[in-house]
Amino acid sequence: MNTAEMTAKMAEGKGFIAALDQSGGSTPKALAGYGIEADAWSDEAGMYGLIHAMRSRIIRSTAFDGARVIGAILFERTMDGEVDGVAVPAALIAKGVVPFIKIDKGLEDEANGVQLMKPMPDLDALLTRSKALGVYGTKERSVINSANAEGIAAVVAQQFAVGRLVLAHGMMPIIEPEVNIKSATRAACDTLLLAEILKQLDALPDGQKVMLKLSLPVVAGTFDPLTIHPKVLRVVALSGGYKRPEACAELARNKGIIASFSRALLEDLRFQMSDAEFDAALGEAIDAIYAGSTVKTD
Repeated sequence: MNTAEMTAKMAEGKGFIAALDQSGGSTPKALAGYGIEADAWSDEAGMYGLIHAMRSRIIRSTAFDGARVIGAILFERTMDGEVDGVAVPAALIAKGVVPFIKIDKGLEDEANGVQLMKPMPDLDALLTRSKALGVYGTKERSVINSANAEGIAAVVAQQFAVGRLVLAHGMMPIIEPEVNIKSATRAACDTLLLAEILKQLDALPDGQKVMLKLSLPVVAGTFDPLTIHPKVLRVVALSGGYKRPEACAELARNKGIIASFSRALLEDLRFQMSDAEFDAALGEAIDAIYAGSTVKTD
């Protein structure tokens, strides 16, 4: 796939984006969910080796294909690794899956009800290297914990500032201002977030587009204006802590939004499974998330 073909797949493809980008502090939890406890590694290199083996197993699985999984978000170390001797981005492209890279370096402490992204001093170099490996776009996450208008405006402004840098490198940003689904003011967060995103989209130059990764809204259809906005290539949703059945049900209530799930995709996979068991469990998860992404309810 060339860049134009990847853009077309992101704009029109039926399916969803797999989030394979657990990093740092979330890696031990991801491994524990996979059936590998912390005593299985002695250092960071060992830990990352185990998570890379898990991701490689997913990518090489017969259940994981570009017909239903249209994209995958990678952690930097995963992007730099290989699957059966092939660079991971190339291995994904060979299966018809569009590769993205997680570029944020984690979150600042909460202020004004939100957590901004930490500085990314090496972003230009990472974008240059990623693009050279065939990576199509990026994903960058911040978090909204309460309905603070000033904080939400700051999150969205920072997201779009980073997004403009990504666009300048000829790559597609997935802008992810996640609303914490445990927030007591979640519905108000959704409303404030929508307004701020629309402001930033309207300020983008004509011809530029971004993707958006959002928490599923309290009120289905809240983000409909974003799914039809001329400067939005695609809106995707994170599972945000929902178990897969609930995440897929909520997803199906929101027309024009597809999944970009992590935990909800991986929750039934275990290290101890045979390849046949692993492929069956992964296929079942992919079927359910694909349905939630493509078959919408009233």
